[in-house]
Amino acid sequence: MKKFLTAAFITVTALVTTSQVNAQTKIGYISTQELVSIMPETAKADSNLQQYRTALIQNAQEKQSSLESAIEKFNKDSATMSVSVKDVKRGELQKMLNDLQAEDQRIQQQLQQRQQELIAPINRKAFDAVQAVAKENGYSYIFEKDALLVAPPGDDVLQLVAKKMNIKVPAGRGAQNQPGTTAPATTAPAKPAPAK
Repeated sequence: MKKFLTAAFITVTALVTTSQVNAQTKIGYISTQELVSIMPETAKADSNLQQYRTALIQNAQEKQSSLESAIEKFNKDSATMSVSVKDVKRGELQKMLNDLQAEDQRIQQQLQQRQQELIAPINRKAFDAVQAVAKENGYSYIFEKDALLVAPPGDDVLQLVAKKMNIKVPAGRGAQNQPGTTAPATTAPAKPAPAK
């Protein structure tokens, strides 16, 4: 009997503790992509990236013009060149052409690297703001809204995070589930029944 009472006491204690933990769990959601898109730093980064892209393209166009001029000069002067000089000049022109052909890939790599350098501090700032809002408002979990197919009810915390960052959320964005209201659990669309 004593063993039964001890086991019953442990079971009841575990159930009460579990229900208290579940009652204290507060869940929120946020679209970090939407948050980052409304941050003023993002517009500045986009402008900076566009200027950088323009400079890279201008540099590539200058290389192309230089190659075209060199080819034109070679064609004009080749009649007076010895065979050895022609071979050296052709090698130089081929190298210039190879460099120019690799330029597009280089531009893409440089743009990607610059974009990562510009967006990293913005993402960090957004993450820190979400962390602060979670702590200040007692959220146990804040999930990435766009990554979940099925989720329990929770709050859309975009407005709270934007307020924390002194950012105004444009009308119609992030207003679906304000903190304090619960969002319905989302589910993936049902699969059609297989044909018989």
